[in-house]
Amino acid sequence: MVTAPINKYNIQSEDFKFPGHTDYLDQELEGSALMMMVQDNLRVGLLTDHVPLSEVSSHMTEELITRKIETIRKSLIQDFSIVKPKIAVLGLNPHAGDGGVIGKEDDLVLKPTLKKIFDNGTMVFGPFSADGFFGSGQYEKYDAVVATYHDQGLIPFKTLSFGKGVNYTAGLNRVRTSPDHGTGYDIAGKDMADFNSFKEAVYLALDIFRSRNQYEEISEKPLKIKEKQL
Repeated sequence: MVTAPINKYNIQSEDFKFPGHTDYLDQELEGSALMMMVQDNLRVGLLTDHVPLSEVSSHMTEELITRKIETIRKSLIQDFSIVKPKIAVLGLNPHAGDGGVIGKEDDLVLKPTLKKIFDNGTMVFGPFSADGFFGSGQYEKYDAVVATYHDQGLIPFKTLSFGKGVNYTAGLNRVRTSPDHGTGYDIAGKDMADFNSFKEAVYLALDIFRSRNQYEEISEKPLKIKEKQL
């Protein structure tokens, strides 16, 4: 499923009270939806997506962090064919809290939760200070970067890849992608629209569909696949 951009204000009605595609599909399809922005090897997932900034910290629980990172781990394996993914997590506060000087959520919630996840076998690292993580190229060392809130992840992602990125909804039983931009009313009818992001969304949907089918086939019949290779 490849969806076009929508205006979140215009779609609101008595029958549709969702802030976007992701939340609606999370209700209608099986699984647990997670927004992931993708452009080649740059993948940015979100712990919280369409949540007001003032409410982000209240959503940062051990249960949510654990569930979202597990969704990303599984997606990297089955959708992107990465056998042992490495995942980086950005801190919620400036400088990841600076030891509690600038907020305590990173020390009290993020760090112990990430350690528990790591100890259970997932290669997750952080929390990293978000301000220099992309500019220094640190993101290139990881298969995915997890931002704690929407703009923390999407601003650097779109700065690096705008017009070529894809919005992928990981964690569902169906493949869904979308362009990385909005409706673009300001350029409507001016012959200025760029179709490249939509094109990349179609290509990525096909790649993930094939990768997921291959993963399911290998997982169901590992011995037969091995014999066929031999």
